[in-house]
Amino acid sequence: MPIEKLRMVVLASLMAALMAVGAYIHIPIGPVPIVLTNLFVLLSGLLLGSRWGLASVGLYLLVGTIGMPVFYGGKGGLAHILGPTGGYLFGFAFSAWLTGFISERSRHSLIGGIMGVIIGSLSVYCFGVPWLKMIANMSWNKAWMVGMIPFLPGDAVKAVVAIVLTRAVRPMLNRQFINE
Repeated sequence: MPIEKLRMVVLASLMAALMAVGAYIHIPIGPVPIVLTNLFVLLSGLLLGSRWGLASVGLYLLVGTIGMPVFYGGKGGLAHILGPTGGYLFGFAFSAWLTGFISERSRHSLIGGIMGVIIGSLSVYCFGVPWLKMIANMSWNKAWMVGMIPFLPGDAVKAVVAIVLTRAVRPMLNRQFINE
């Protein structure tokens, strides 16, 4: 395996692990908890790009689906994927890909990163809210009020933190280590 591919596999695995840690930091406020997972989803897209960001979320979802306790509150398994938060979990995969795609196309500019995290954050709701409505048998109004509105301020803060962390970490990841 070429060293660059190995490096990306390691980074994608690290981001998946951070997503799991972010799920343990949660505030239960209803059928959908507040978690830090989406911060790491955005970071994976920004730092790893669309393909490897998607791979990192895919790994996180795979590990959780087979039963490892990586979802909020130390939960895992197929039943959790199919529960009220399942749409948000699938939305994480699209969010990482979309955030990375926008960032890559803008050559990792600040404006591109900002657009990426805004659109990537909102894309999670495109999957999560309809899924929540269907699974919990809610009206559209209630699904929006329970599954999106309370999260917008926190997601804005997470988006800002993702941009700041990316600007700090990307130069370190781009450094080439040369054996002497």
